[in-house]
Amino acid sequence: MNISMKLPKKIYNWMSLAGIVLAANSLLVIIVLFLFSLFTDHNNSYLGLYIYIIVPMFLVIGLLMIPLGVVLKIKKQDVETNEGNWPVFNFNNPKFRSGFFTISAITVILLIISAMGSYQAFRYSESVEFCGKLCHKVMEPEYVSYQHSPHARVACVECHVGEGAGWYIKSKMSGLYQVYSVTFKKYARPIETPLHNLRPARETCERCHWPEKFYSRKLVNIRSYLTDSANTEWNNSLLMKIGPEFSSQGQTEGIHWHINKNFKIEYVATANDRETIPWVKMTNLKTGEVKTFMDTENPVEKAKLDSLPVRTMDCMDCHNRPSHLYNSPTFYINNAMVSGKIPKDLPYIKKAAMEALKITYTTSDSAMTQIDATVMNFYKDNYPDILAKEKGRITAAITAIQDEYKVNAFPYMRADATKYLNHRGHLESDGCFRCHSDRHKTEKGETISRDCNLCHVIINQGPTGKVQTSSTDKSLEFEHPVPIKGAWKTSFCSECHKVLYE
Repeated sequence: MNISMKLPKKIYNWMSLAGIVLAANSLLVIIVLFLFSLFTDHNNSYLGLYIYIIVPMFLVIGLLMIPLGVVLKIKKQDVETNEGNWPVFNFNNPKFRSGFFTISAITVILLIISAMGSYQAFRYSESVEFCGKLCHKVMEPEYVSYQHSPHARVACVECHVGEGAGWYIKSKMSGLYQVYSVTFKKYARPIETPLHNLRPARETCERCHWPEKFYSRKLVNIRSYLTDSANTEWNNSLLMKIGPEFSSQGQTEGIHWHINKNFKIEYVATANDRETIPWVKMTNLKTGEVKTFMDTENPVEKAKLDSLPVRTMDCMDCHNRPSHLYNSPTFYINNAMVSGKIPKDLPYIKKAAMEALKITYTTSDSAMTQIDATVMNFYKDNYPDILAKEKGRITAAITAIQDEYKVNAFPYMRADATKYLNHRGHLESDGCFRCHSDRHKTEKGETISRDCNLCHVIINQGPTGKVQTSSTDKSLEFEHPVPIKGAWKTSFCSECHKVLYE
């Protein structure tokens, strides 16, 4: 049977026919790409974009063109014949009946395919691959750091979107702006943080992390290396007071006291990065007692203070880099030496690595080249005898240094530990000391203490073989690996470490 007998004559117009061709070709492309994705190991984020989003858009446009062409042709005929009647649906006419059922069957099939495609498009747009790989250069720092984080098996949308139609719509509207930013290169480098459109931590973090069930205390062992010829090992063992001495005591003390449900802590920051906090307010929700602490050494005028937004403290104020952590050179080189990636018995390797990593690089390629050259020249200029004897191990160490750099620093986006400070601690950023400074005082003179023992007890410290040891209930007095004459008692660690990373 000829197709002209099955389809109504009004479908034979340029728009409807073009729609049929566009829809048919789009469907064919989708099928071919889908089969290609099934039977190949080739993993490409753009393939999913074409299969589930871009090509289906053309399929839908083609399908809409078919009835639009029919409507326009009917209107044109009505104008030519001066008729304004609605089309007659005569199912007694075999041609009309055959064409109607043919088009209906095709429409139902395409609607089913479109529904399946729409669902796949939704799933794909929520995938880690879509979030991290689609805008490769822009999102590379976030994607790579996420892959090496404790939350690498938690999908991006669990924190950035979450449940509910409202948040989904917000994320897609935000996504449209991001597409515009990437297309016209309007994005910031580095991307500004913290993100102010994230859901509260109670709706994200606490879906898995139950505040009332945090463990009481945790032992943390840290090993670092000095920049001397022997790469002298320096050890610290800290008993972190995450909670009270006994977990049954609840959130009565320890680090996680800050989110005790019986207290509300609010603060004001002078900038979006929340690095400087001049005002803190603590409210006892049981008794109604309120204490307001002001930074007495860096006061802010009342008019300006009143104009700044007040934020209620939650998990993200300390754990501000839970999934996108950029480690400092000192940190990742120490870890690489502990793990054996960089030989710790290779003379001066820590010093050579730090010489190479204190340079600011503009591209990843130049970083790889310059790290190699800097380390080699360090040995060539200063210790040629070590280079001659250990060239093979030095070359392997350089590769390890480059590998560590690639997952912690991203020159194109200017993303590294100097731009994304970690607030969980107080070594390379003010972190805890933003509030626990001894400068924040109430009118009665009460302070937010910077006493180290509030958060941890130093159990062990010192060079390997000469480690000092204490009991778990009594802390050793901190000893700096390099003599600084007690400056650590009056200065913040970050005053040196933030700049030098040494």
